[in-house]
Amino acid sequence: MPHTIVFATNNQHKLAEVQALLPQGIALLGLAQMGIHDDIPETGSTLEANALQKARYVYALTQRSCFADDTGLEVEALGNAPGVLSARYAGPQKSSEDNMRKLLHELRGAQSRRARFRTVMALIDDGGREFLFEGEVQGRILEHRHGDGGFGYDPIFQPDGHTATFAQMPLELKNSISHRGRAVQRLVEFIAAHQSGL
Repeated sequence: MPHTIVFATNNQHKLAEVQALLPQGIALLGLAQMGIHDDIPETGSTLEANALQKARYVYALTQRSCFADDTGLEVEALGNAPGVLSARYAGPQKSSEDNMRKLLHELRGAQSRRARFRTVMALIDDGGREFLFEGEVQGRILEHRHGDGGFGYDPIFQPDGHTATFAQMPLELKNSISHRGRAVQRLVEFIAAHQSGL
């Protein structure tokens, strides 16, 4: 019987990305599969605080091993905005299209389009112990959208060393270099080493 861990998300893209990275014998459950349909609070001022807040919320409801992530796009010319507000940059409706449109508008005429994605993952094991894992990728914001894969800001973010955006990459390639992929890899390595204690 596979070991199950709850991922504090209803985002099917995130679930698929993370499940593809987990070792055999570990099954991932999303919030909907756990019957959790609440709007989980994200009131922290940092990615770390938000990830922990979400994980603690889900752990309190399920008393099962769980993890949550928070991701921010930090754009140099905008003083590292949108950062912790990335998902709701253009408003509480959390529209990826509106967020990209606002970002591209605010970057018009900017001399630098340097940016980085950061993901922080917070894991709480069955015993209530908390662990943090982080991943980062450097790149730049393009002037126009390219590709129809991925989600969020993927169509306008081009990672260093590549000519394609995240939205143009196969999932396997994106996972191998992305901020979330790197954070998940650290999480997965920890889970694999401590599987019996989760």
